[in-house]
Amino acid sequence: MTSSSDRSPAVDVRSSKSYEIRTYGCQMNVHDSERLSGLLEDAGYVRAPEGSDGDADVVVFNTCAVRENADNRLYGNLGRLAPMKTKRPGMQIAVGGCLAQKDRDTIVKKAPWVDVVFGTHNIGKLPVLLERARVQEEAQVEIAESLEAFPSTLPTRRESAYAAWVSISVGCNNTCTFCIVPALRGKEKDRRTGDILAEIEALVAEGVSEITLLGQNVNAYGSDIGDREAFSKLLRACGTIEGLERVRFTSPHPRDFTDDVIAAMAETPNVMPQLHMPLQSGSDTVLKAMRRSYRQERYLGIIEKVRAAIPHAAITTDIIVGFPGETEEDFEQTLHVVREARFAQAFTFQYSKRPGTPAATMENQIPKEVVQARYERLVALQEEISWEENKKQVGRTLDLMVAEGEGRKDGATHRLSGRAPDNRLVHFTKPEQEVRPGDVVTVEITYAAPHHLLAEGAALEVRRTRAGDAWEKRNAEKAAKPAGVLLGLPKIGAPAPLPVATGSGCGCD
Repeated sequence: MTSSSDRSPAVDVRSSKSYEIRTYGCQMNVHDSERLSGLLEDAGYVRAPEGSDGDADVVVFNTCAVRENADNRLYGNLGRLAPMKTKRPGMQIAVGGCLAQKDRDTIVKKAPWVDVVFGTHNIGKLPVLLERARVQEEAQVEIAESLEAFPSTLPTRRESAYAAWVSISVGCNNTCTFCIVPALRGKEKDRRTGDILAEIEALVAEGVSEITLLGQNVNAYGSDIGDREAFSKLLRACGTIEGLERVRFTSPHPRDFTDDVIAAMAETPNVMPQLHMPLQSGSDTVLKAMRRSYRQERYLGIIEKVRAAIPHAAITTDIIVGFPGETEEDFEQTLHVVREARFAQAFTFQYSKRPGTPAATMENQIPKEVVQARYERLVALQEEISWEENKKQVGRTLDLMVAEGEGRKDGATHRLSGRAPDNRLVHFTKPEQEVRPGDVVTVEITYAAPHHLLAEGAALEVRRTRAGDAWEKRNAEKAAKPAGVLLGLPKIGAPAPLPVATGSGCGCD
């Protein structure tokens, strides 16, 4: 954990109180929840056992505001906690994140049993606000209008022993008509390169071997100082850190994706051959309506350059179906780009109104049945392409970083799961020797499915790593703790491309 003199002093919790955090939304929220956990544990709270379902002294909702019914979901969950709070004297409920930043006093008016409401810019105040609410016996609502301190100065409870998020910027300078994030997280603010590298070096010293650089528009890094090549320089600097085996980043924007970034990816050995590049639509007309500052030709040109420099790169994307005014011809252009780009996977979303965004009030909203039909066609096409692209992996020898919790059937099939350098999910036969999450296993791919690969033969090599040592140490510490105190297992780790989404979602990048 790191500390900073400009954050509020830790609150002394006289007897250990438990906490539970429920996280909704994007990777930024997931990482913010790691910080909220760190803040609470720094103040003396302990994490409630998994499956507590509200049976904790403090329940924190880290909310997302980009879905049309995000508020209904929140108030439904708050309503289910109300009777539990009545039966449990001293229990506290806090609401933070983007919806809290957006709705402010409305949350307490609709759910007066909430104790604390805090925004995206002042997550460091949570322990103090909880204590103030307890002493004053009234709700505390504190929404900062601008960032008080860069979040990475706050203590952090990492969810993984071997893979970690590292924020390089917060906020976004784009004005996409479907996205409310800039209004809630503010303009882009870049972190000092030296601070980023220092955090990465500290993580590696603790055993982390994979980091993911995180930002709302990660490759716009450097806009604060006017250095157009700051992000590529950062990637190259990561390549000099001894012990750092894998570097990933999410999410870039096509507008800011320059040739120097492609060169840095290709020439820096520990930068993985993986790129998540949001498309949103293949139609120039729709892209203009979305206020996306690139067009189909520009997008496909980037893909072509990446493939030329990094032939085995796996490219994933985000696509929104049914944006207001989208015609059948517009949708066909999206299908065209999908066929040309040959994405390994795609996060596909049915457009839903984001309250407070320009797109929510646009004319020509597409009927639900039309959106559903187009969505199903897109999913079917992408499934076909994903399977074809995965079949090309059969016969390849790959080094997998062993993961935890990614193979739901591993126990029944006597397999383990890991991530290839390009982040494809691979299930492999469990070796005779002990293998820990964070270790590296070399396998030959024997079978491909649309969303995963299989290595059914014996492992060619098993390499024990410092990351595996870190995972083992964390589990040993967990086992030594008394009942009710949970350090937690690596559940999140580095972000990974998921199967094609089955419902509407963010798609903000």
